[in-house]
Amino acid sequence: MSLSERADKERSLQHGANIADACRKCQIGYERRHNVYGEGNPCADLLLVGEGPGETEDLMGRPFVGRAGQLLEKMLESIGFAREDVYICNTVKCRPTSPGERGPKNRAPDPTEMANCRPYLDEQIEIIRPRVILALGAPAAKSFLGRDFQITKQRGCWYTGPHGIDLMVTFHPAYVLRQTGGELTQVKRLVWNDLKAVRDKLQEPPKQPPAPEITQAELF
Repeated sequence: MSLSERADKERSLQHGANIADACRKCQIGYERRHNVYGEGNPCADLLLVGEGPGETEDLMGRPFVGRAGQLLEKMLESIGFAREDVYICNTVKCRPTSPGERGPKNRAPDPTEMANCRPYLDEQIEIIRPRVILALGAPAAKSFLGRDFQITKQRGCWYTGPHGIDLMVTFHPAYVLRQTGGELTQVKRLVWNDLKAVRDKLQEPPKQPPAPEITQAELF
């Protein structure tokens, strides 16, 4: 891809980020500190989609920069990717919270919030056009595959995402961090299998668009 094409993608993503920053469709748009649009390589072959920003992400305005982000970077390194090689975003761009004893606490985005924010995610996918989308966690998976998706039973398989892009689902890094003992070992093994599948898929030759059909009239 030429430098001018990359610059066009960067401008388009920045324009999208500016629009998302001004969005107040949901109550969380009034409560958040920063709109966490996404970051990374605008020409990435791999797009990672989480559920929503947490407290650290809300403070810094960047996705996956807390403990889960540190683990995500190790996950990427295990298959030969640096953070700057991929594009990282979430299904919603503002931090969803609920009241807690010590102040607001993180929660999964609700269906309305995800629906309101979906145009921004769709635009990111349209601009970047990755070869693979990796959905991290059940909310992200359900945003692509429907509310009945069960991550414990259906992760680790290839699905068809937007624009025919290959889609893989694995556990969210925050979920991995909550595991202990034997459960941690098992979950790590499953995530590693998913990551290897992503690596192998990206090592395959890129898909070629189907050749246009030629009619007899066009032959003569």
